[in-house]
Amino acid sequence: MKALIISADNFEDSELLVPYYRLKEEGFEVDIASMRNDKIKGKHGYEVNVDKTLQEVSPGNYDILILPGGKAPEAIRKEKAALEIVKYFFQKNKPVSAICHGPQTLITAGLLKGRHATCYRSVAQEMKDAGAM
Repeated sequence: MKALIISADNFEDSELLVPYYRLKEEGFEVDIASMRNDKIKGKHGYEVNVDKTLQEVSPGNYDILILPGGKAPEAIRKEKAALEIVKYFFQKNKPVSAICHGPQTLITAGLLKGRHATCYRSVAQEMKDAGAM
């Protein structure tokens, strides 16, 4: 099984690192994708290596998508390639985990209308406006 995590600088450290290591413990191969092929830094100083740029990602190669929160989704949601990736996962009915502010990317991609979803309280109104229940 293969997992994809999409994030950027200022991610919430635990929201990226806990799923990353937990999936690895379960035997998943995990790639981290971002706008540039470099390291990205979390809000609390942890750094992780980026395995692929968003443009290099072939979403069909992955079984699950994780969108950590923090301030990273503000940048990720502006990237056309990220929106295409999340749309692919929804079209193929593959699991997507959007944590805290992570649903902002799903909102921008127009994927939450009529769906049950959770988020951090500061994103709640935007999520409701996007049609989430």
